Amino acid sequence: MPNNTPTGVVSVDVEDYFHAESFSDIVERPRWDSYPSRVESNTRRLLEVLANLNVHGTFFVLGWVAERYPALVREIAASGHELGCHSYWHRLIYKLSPAEFCEDTKRAKSVIEQISGQPVRGYRAPTYSVIDSSAWALEILAELGFSYDSSIFPIRHDRYGMPDAPRAPFRFQTPSGPMTEFPITTFRLAGHNMPVGGGGYLRLLPSFYTHLGLQRVQKEGLPIVIYIHPWEIDPDQPRLAGRFTSRLRHYTNLSRMLERFKSVLQSGTYTSFRESGFADSAEDFDFYAWNQRKN
Repeated sequence: MPNNTPTGVVSVDVEDYFHAESFSDIVERPRWDSYPSRVESNTRRLLEVLANLNVHGTFFVLGWVAERYPALVREIAASGHELGCHSYWHRLIYKLSPAEFCEDTKRAKSVIEQISGQPVRGYRAPTYSVIDSSAWALEILAELGFSYDSSIFPIRHDRYGMPDAPRAPFRFQTPSGPMTEFPITTFRLAGHNMPVGGGGYLRLLPSFYTHLGLQRVQKEGLPIVIYIHPWEIDPDQPRLAGRFTSRLRHYTNLSRMLERFKSVLQSGTYTSFRESGFADSAEDFDFYAWNQRKN
């Protein structure tokens, strides 16, 4: 077991199975309340796992969930975990206007803060939807009082990704103030950024791939950002009749995810963004100038 110096951060995107982008084409938001919810029990299972491992993490809570399950939000905070914002309606940022994004984020942040009595400093976009065309969202986050974001995934993907973005945490100035970005973890293989250690990549890909990737990241001296959704540890969740690719992504290896998650946490020293200290070592980067040159 490594020493007490953090290997990385563990984060939970607190949403229910019917919030997943994979099923957004068949699940209408006005009908969310009609689906049987499982987010409380699944999140509490994750809280129990983290408590047994003596690990504090960051829980990015969907505002819709916080409003309906305030006791869960207070329980997360009382357990010593950091609360972050995961939007209110779980919509892709690049399909929103700046005004819509601002309204959604402000509403979610306010709900979580009022319930917990704690300031919310971190944000994670639904489906990592801070991409080249939605980088404007980071300025709005700074304007709303956020100090960091963890929404940029430096890979190529059909729904998200900024493959040329820095892989290490970086700090940059927005017109509304400073912001620190914690990109989702990747490692280099054959000249490409490869995703590792979180969500579907932890659940779908072989364990040897995960451990190889994490070892390479540690050798580079980069912090690891682990993420998981509560529905990913729930093989008994109701099945939705989505597209084949959506069902494949969402349901594969649900029964194996909890043990894989535990294995990753036991292989390093993980904590929350708030407690990690990684922001202090983030390098300055002119993100906006870089983004404009790309476009």
